[in-house]
Amino acid sequence: MKISTKGRYALRMLLDLAVNAQEGYIALRDVAERQNISKKYLEQIVPSLHKAEILVTTRGFQGGYKLAREPKDITVGEVLRLTEGNLAPVVCLETEKNSCKRAGECVTLHIWEGLQQVISDYLDGITLQDMIEKCQTGKNEKIM
Repeated sequence: MKISTKGRYALRMLLDLAVNAQEGYIALRDVAERQNISKKYLEQIVPSLHKAEILVTTRGFQGGYKLAREPKDITVGEVLRLTEGNLAPVVCLETEKNSCKRAGECVTLHIWEGLQQVISDYLDGITLQDMIEKCQTGKNEKIM
């Protein structure tokens, strides 16, 4: 499993919106500029986050984006699953029902299932709020 640019940029965008929430709706160009990410790339990420009700959008002169939920209610795991798809470490665990013909006799399956559980537990245990707080305590100089 490797997290792509899409997943990393989605997290950076959401963190930027969370940190700057007091501004209300924020233009995507402002996020792009602060995060040094192409606005066009962010435009490709927005639909899945909006559909999943993580982002609220509005059009017009004062239009822009803001979080639909509190940062404490958005996990890294949720964002990465939306942008990356399944976080399974091996192909046979990508679907809910393992359809691998060798699943019943696979001596390594328990290893991959355990790894998947550890990954899920870890990523689902970190919220945007946790990341903001870590940045504010000086452990990270700026948001990603």
